Amino acid sequence: MTVTQADAREFLAALPADSVALSVWSPPYFVGKQYESHLTFDAWKQLISESVAEHFRVLIPGGFLAINIADILALEDESLPRVQATLVRGKRSTVTREDVVAAMERHPGASRPTIAAYLGCSEQTVQRRLEGNGIRGGKHGVQTRIYPVAQLVDAAFTAAGLVLYDRRIWVKDPAWANSRWAAVSFRSVDESEYIYIGWKPGPTRVDRDRLTSSEWGAWGSRGVWAIPSVRANDDHEAKFPAEIPRRLIRMLTDPGDLVIDPFVGSGTTGVVAVAEGRRFAGSDLDANYAQLAASRIPEPIHLPPDRSSE
Repeated sequence: MTVTQADAREFLAALPADSVALSVWSPPYFVGKQYESHLTFDAWKQLISESVAEHFRVLIPGGFLAINIADILALEDESLPRVQATLVRGKRSTVTREDVVAAMERHPGASRPTIAAYLGCSEQTVQRRLEGNGIRGGKHGVQTRIYPVAQLVDAAFTAAGLVLYDRRIWVKDPAWANSRWAAVSFRSVDESEYIYIGWKPGPTRVDRDRLTSSEWGAWGSRGVWAIPSVRANDDHEAKFPAEIPRRLIRMLTDPGDLVIDPFVGSGTTGVVAVAEGRRFAGSDLDANYAQLAASRIPEPIHLPPDRSSE
């Protein structure tokens, strides 16, 4: 077991060629977490693409790369028109458009804040009544859009020489904090993420005995995985549940295989990999997280890969 403090790209570049059976990681999502605050949007996209690119060399032929990631649901984009909504119910103020127009006629030339003060409402209410809309993000907020990450991941796989082998949908607990504009739109609550699986061309060992028949029926061959989110992000602000890497490791590798995580965070992938009898290596740019992961991951029992049926 090795965990190092390093940029993911540097960590991957130092690994031997054709050595990794499975790489499992959940990178920064560009959603404002402290550990990704140094990244611009372009730098974030470059980080994902360049990290994927390093995998063609380090994966064994027939090996896999699994990325847990979510769409960016609120990417700021000043070029977008403002998303508007005429609310039929749930208005907080009883002031009507007719009230605003009448006040403006009684006070010609008055500013919007003056009209708002006269009516006892907010300036934003005056604007909404006059223009007949509510604006997501407020009058001073930058308009946001949804950025589907599938296009980024697929392009990165293709450029690296990997094949988009499969994708699973992780249904998690609803994240209400990411749905703060639900009151003025039909947008859904955030409650799912993706697991994109890339494949390095080569002979792939397909062994259904890695799972029980009930496991194959429950999740091995199912495209939607319902797994509760981590309840307490006490030592890392964006943990993913151990069940995600556990399923991937058991399904796609054998005991003794090398599993890696170049965005190791609190070390969840490593903890599971060692518990399942796999070798593990990982890295994190943050020295505190690298130290945390190293402290959580026990030394593995070194088993040779089980290739008896090849």
